[in-house]
Amino acid sequence: MKLSVAFGTILAAALCAQTTSPPKPAQQKVAAALPPYKALKFPPLKRVQIPEIASHTLPNGIRLYLLENHELPLVSGFALIRTGNLFDPPEKIGVAEITGEVLRTGGTKAKTGDELDVELENMAASVESSIGETSGTVGFSALRENAGTVLEIFKEVLTDPAFRQDKIDLVKTQLRGVIARRNDNPSGIASREFARILYGPDTPYGEIIEYENLDRIGREDLVSFYNRYYFPANTVIAIQGDFSSAEMKAAIEKLFADWTVKQPPVPPFPKVEQKPTPGIFLAEKADVNQTFFNIGHLGGILKDKDYPALAVMADILGGGFSSRLFTRVRTQLGYAYGIGASWGAAYNHPGLFRISGSTKSASTVDTLKVVREEVDRIRTREVTAQELDTAKQTILNSFVFNFDSPSKTLNRLVTYEYHGYPRDFIFQYQKAIESVTSADVLRVAREHVAPENFTVVAVANSAELGTPLTALGKVQPIDLSIPEPGAKAGAKADAQSIGRGRQLLQRAQAAMGGADKLAAIRDATQVAEVEIDTGRGPMKATRTSMWLAPNVFRQQQVLPFGKITAFYDGAAGWIASPQGINPIAGPVLNQVRSEMFRVFYPLMLSDRNPDRTVHSAAPGEVEISDKQGNSVRLTIDETTGLPIRRSYRTTGQQGPVEVEEVLSEWKEVDGVQLPFRIVVNQGGKKFSEAAIREIRINTGLKQEELSKQP
Repeated sequence: MKLSVAFGTILAAALCAQTTSPPKPAQQKVAAALPPYKALKFPPLKRVQIPEIASHTLPNGIRLYLLENHELPLVSGFALIRTGNLFDPPEKIGVAEITGEVLRTGGTKAKTGDELDVELENMAASVESSIGETSGTVGFSALRENAGTVLEIFKEVLTDPAFRQDKIDLVKTQLRGVIARRNDNPSGIASREFARILYGPDTPYGEIIEYENLDRIGREDLVSFYNRYYFPANTVIAIQGDFSSAEMKAAIEKLFADWTVKQPPVPPFPKVEQKPTPGIFLAEKADVNQTFFNIGHLGGILKDKDYPALAVMADILGGGFSSRLFTRVRTQLGYAYGIGASWGAAYNHPGLFRISGSTKSASTVDTLKVVREEVDRIRTREVTAQELDTAKQTILNSFVFNFDSPSKTLNRLVTYEYHGYPRDFIFQYQKAIESVTSADVLRVAREHVAPENFTVVAVANSAELGTPLTALGKVQPIDLSIPEPGAKAGAKADAQSIGRGRQLLQRAQAAMGGADKLAAIRDATQVAEVEIDTGRGPMKATRTSMWLAPNVFRQQQVLPFGKITAFYDGAAGWIASPQGINPIAGPVLNQVRSEMFRVFYPLMLSDRNPDRTVHSAAPGEVEISDKQGNSVRLTIDETTGLPIRRSYRTTGQQGPVEVEEVLSEWKEVDGVQLPFRIVVNQGGKKFSEAAIREIRINTGLKQEELSKQP
């Protein structure tokens, strides 16, 4: 109370001072002399000047571009290879991306990637590689004094890569993490699914990497992909910096003289042949409190004669803070958190005309209706002179940023020629933008924008929508599930394997004290000292786990940096950490549900659960699965009959991982044999070890006690 009074007094004094102390005459004169910001005048931007770029075709077929720039003692450049992930084999999506990454990280036949890292860092230089949709690149940068040495490394990476297995495994692990997290970002989901629907999910433009693709890709696939596309006649090299063009040409010609590999010409990139897919598509996501959307259809290519007018049209519709969509949907109505529009155009295939944004869940349908109204309006009457001028100036003024450095200039001009565009294309486009009229905008909007063909993709929690999406038409669901890789697989369950599985499980029940004693366990508390391998050394924790039948769970971990507590009631839950308390949602919720399937006491009684299948896929192994796709394998000790190993697949930080729990040091607790040491291996490596300090069963745990937040 005292704080608020004091703050109020200070605020009142400040307001009083503002109203009772007029500005001094000198301050009034300065203020009066400043013009309003709308009256400020700026000189027009200078015309873009394209420097002279020397071009040569070397004897082995390499096309070479050189641009001298003596402002700084630096040399940089890149090789552009006509390839891309559009050439991925359908069953091995991702091979191009992995090839492009490991081309550099896998090192050369003379040096490992790590050795190259050290050598380049000591020279303040770099050599990097990648493969995108329609090109592969190997780039370099160096001080002038080290240019010769760095060019030799650049050449070796480009012509003699080793594709070492450890780096292949690393990239595949990283991609597994990308797959596992691909549904975390709702805006990214909307953009991805919009593109997949418009291009077609089974086309090179709409396919996405799955776990099964990664499982099929081996080192031989990378070598094969490299050999097909990396050869001199399929390569462009562009270099700019502090050098003599004549000397650099001679150096590059000599350096690459022994690269004489030949391959048949690379075929054209696949065509886009997808037909319009009008409709409303919903990706249900329960952990969002707003709707993310994409609306539109296929766009065009850069060389379309109407592209300049379409670019102006899109800028007026949703290009910035003064655009129609932003002004009406965001500023006037307050529906959307953000909204924009663009007419997408690629060099050699249609891009996407896209209106995208996010809005309050309750105003989703209203927002989509307003978007349609603004699209209809721009197709009905001409835009104003002010709108036209603002859009044209915005686009024209952005040209300078495409050519504000020699490296950008060289990159853009080489890219034009790579895709078969004239070297002066930028000036043709610039001139076309200058000549766009209001009539042109109306014409292209009518001819190229087709609302009847709009695909609408929404990522939302439908329970929070004020008006259901069905008010706009039929809604088609989008499946966001991530297919798991093929199981390690034993035989398919049949009558004989089911009989063997039940027999093995019942033997384990008897060894633990009997099925009836296991069934009598209604709650359990376990306290363990745990040592976790963090990758940077061991971390110790005390873990207390409490389970209440059938599926209530609470776990508390005391870690060096604080306490983490989690609770789950069979449907939902929360996690409390030093950063606060948050609901369990998304991938974490799915992981918790899988953990509940593996709770030891009910797992050992799975033959009594009609929703579970128990069978024996291999001698001494019991496989237990349910209708939700959960599965676990128990290895039964031949001598004691006790389960000594529990194996399953789960999703870790880097994607799916095989987990093995080794159970040992069995002791009796109230007539039931239970393991008091558990070693957890992930991906074949030790992850943690738990020494059970205490197990208590049937102590009368209550859900209301377990659910109390810290």
